[in-house]
Amino acid sequence: MIRLPIEKSDLRLAMVGMVEGNGHPYSWSAIFNGYEPQEMAKCPYPVISAYLEKQPPETLRIPHARVTHIWTDRPADAESVARASLIPNILKNPEEAIGLVDAVIIPTDIGHEHVRRVRPFIEAGLPVFIDKPLVDNEPDLEVFTKWAAEGKPILSSSCMRYAKEYLPYHMPEPGLGSLRLVTMTTPKSWERYGIHALEGFYPILGPGFISARNIGSEDRNIVRLRHRSGIEVIVAAFSDLFGAFGVLALYGTGGHKQAVFSDTYYAFRKQLESFIHYLRTGQSPFPFSETVELMRMLIAGRRSRIEAGREVFLEELRLSSNGR
Repeated sequence: MIRLPIEKSDLRLAMVGMVEGNGHPYSWSAIFNGYEPQEMAKCPYPVISAYLEKQPPETLRIPHARVTHIWTDRPADAESVARASLIPNILKNPEEAIGLVDAVIIPTDIGHEHVRRVRPFIEAGLPVFIDKPLVDNEPDLEVFTKWAAEGKPILSSSCMRYAKEYLPYHMPEPGLGSLRLVTMTTPKSWERYGIHALEGFYPILGPGFISARNIGSEDRNIVRLRHRSGIEVIVAAFSDLFGAFGVLALYGTGGHKQAVFSDTYYAFRKQLESFIHYLRTGQSPFPFSETVELMRMLIAGRRSRIEAGREVFLEELRLSSNGR
């Protein structure tokens, strides 16, 4: 078992898993290791190469931490990522990482797979970082909540928590007056990308969400979330809304503001640096209870859609514990 904080000078990380439509193994590994430009140009996600090329090479690597091992669901993907992101070791199976690394990163964004993917590492006592969303259903959230209550070192987030475009609004904005309405847009599915919207505005409003009502469809989710402060939130998650990813709008009694997410590299780097800080200090960047509430918001939005737009209260969702 590895206990936090980890005091060794250089951390070894394993990148474990890869799913269709998600290129995080390429980009996240490059943020730790640097990359080989010609190989990265072959990455099936051109946007990754585009934003990496904008970064001065000397600023790329996160100091004293490196992705040393990789495993992907398709072996050919591991070979491609390893060449592009300078990873020296390809694992034959995920469990091989145990005993070889100090922590594991699960860079996949299908919530109902995460318990299965992380269980071997949790049971071995390895710290894990899990891509958003942590889960997309109640039973799996119960499992993670139990693990967290037992002190298992688990961290999960969306990079939108760290988006620099939203950071100015994490503190009260004088020009807004009293905040009344927040809106947020995202492409792709509610199940996989809804958490980007939720975690984008969550640090602004803080805990205290009451309910979710989804009056949309599977391809066009329109979710109203109620907060104990009286602030209303509307999230639109449309499958093809790629032209409006991360558009946050804040409406108050004295004015309004808009912020548009654009610097993917910055948000990813800050997200990964927060995990390294967690490993180094043992101090989580935010309480696990926030992750629990965010997952309940996500699950409530999905349940509401399935139940023809019924308002689903977060307190309906059964949990043996609210986390730590």
